[in-house]
Amino acid sequence: MDRIKPRKGVYNGMPARELGSEGWHKPWSGGNGGNCLEAMKLADGRIAVRQSTDPDGPALIYTTDEMTAFIEGAKAGEADFLLS
Repeated sequence: MDRIKPRKGVYNGMPARELGSEGWHKPWSGGNGGNCLEAMKLADGRIAVRQSTDPDGPALIYTTDEMTAFIEGAKAGEADFLLS
């Protein structure tokens, strides 16, 4: 049986703790008791997102273009269906 080699570098789904504890921000916190998403801008310009209640869980890694499309779409109301 072949052994799976561990991934190196920053990749989607990696344990968020491997990105360190400094630099995480809660841009979307509100009146939900602090349960929200945290985001970090990475050195290469990508954005990491993690769940604040599970800081050791997986980090989702997005390109600047992906995050721009998400934020602009949310501002334009394209994600409003998620709230109803």
